[in-house]
Amino acid sequence: MKGKFYTLVAFLVLSVWMVSCKTASKLYDKGNYDEAVELAVKKLQKKPGDGEIKALLQNAYRYAVDDHEAHIRNLSEDNNELKWEWIYNEYASLQRLYDAVRRSPEASNIIHTTDYSSYLNTYRDKAADARYDRGLRWMEKNDRMGYRNAFNEFQAALGFKPGDFTIKTKMDEAYNNAVMHVVLMPVDNYNFRYSTHNGYELKNLESELLRNLQYHTNTPFVKFYSMWEARSRNIQPDQFIDIRFNTMNIGRYRDDRSTREVSKEVVIKETVYRPDSIVKEYGRVTARITTTRRTMHSDGNLLVNIRDNNNRWVWNDNFRGDHDWTTEFATYTGDERALSESDKQLINHSPQNAPHEDEIIRHILQGITNNLHYRIRDYYNRY
Repeated sequence: MKGKFYTLVAFLVLSVWMVSCKTASKLYDKGNYDEAVELAVKKLQKKPGDGEIKALLQNAYRYAVDDHEAHIRNLSEDNNELKWEWIYNEYASLQRLYDAVRRSPEASNIIHTTDYSSYLNTYRDKAADARYDRGLRWMEKNDRMGYRNAFNEFQAALGFKPGDFTIKTKMDEAYNNAVMHVVLMPVDNYNFRYSTHNGYELKNLESELLRNLQYHTNTPFVKFYSMWEARSRNIQPDQFIDIRFNTMNIGRYRDDRSTREVSKEVVIKETVYRPDSIVKEYGRVTARITTTRRTMHSDGNLLVNIRDNNNRWVWNDNFRGDHDWTTEFATYTGDERALSESDKQLINHSPQNAPHEDEIIRHILQGITNNLHYRIRDYYNRY
């Protein structure tokens, strides 16, 4: 039994290896020489004496090196200032092949490799210098878009020279000139009457909007502040977000009445002659039911204006919130016996009181807030 188990395990291992070898061959046949080299090295470590893998590895390595060196020769004749970056990437690929082979003693014995680390250092510096020079030229435009492009160039340069003080200093300078500082002004309630509680709700609307903009706007080049934050940090705003309620209407009751008549055949008289002999007389009774449907509609409208530091309007929008409330009750005249059970339940149902003004305003503000956050974020995400 054990012999069969070990035979099965050996068969599975051999099957996996054969599939992997075929995968390396397929990569080679498709011209994916770098991947074929890396996979063949791994397989050679597991089966160092396999001649087929050795041959595949040698050929794949040779073709991979030839391809990268051909690309490097072509790029060297290119006039694009980013060619140093592209050449660096080619040498980085060659160095990855070198490292893959050197990690395997079996592969190192059959392939003569070249260490390209000196080339990487050379072209890393050239690529960083090219990006740095592009950044300086963008800064000469002396506008926000130019500084933004300069920041991106310096950031790319820093990727080649991490920690370089000169590049980091210029990148910070470009960012400080590229970023737009936006101040969220306190909400203007337009003198509509609200309770102390709703004063808190308005303050909460401000703080939630500011927090949403600060943490969920998908651009690093726009910063948001409260008026207090901007003053305390001595920040010169580029734009202001003005928010004001131009309407807040708490509705009044509106009653819609409808009347209907109901009737039913009922026993109006019983005559008992003896216990087992009762004569019933039937008659129709009627009642008139008056149903009142009481409704109240309330709404508010928030106006948002964005202006620059020269007090020019650059964007505006309106945000509406609604609250609807309804209750239903009924009265009747006539004979109660004409009423059905559902009629009685409606008549016995006491009219509900309308929500308190605080609750209505809170609901309206919530409806406004849901849309407000998204649309202001969407506006600034264009920057």
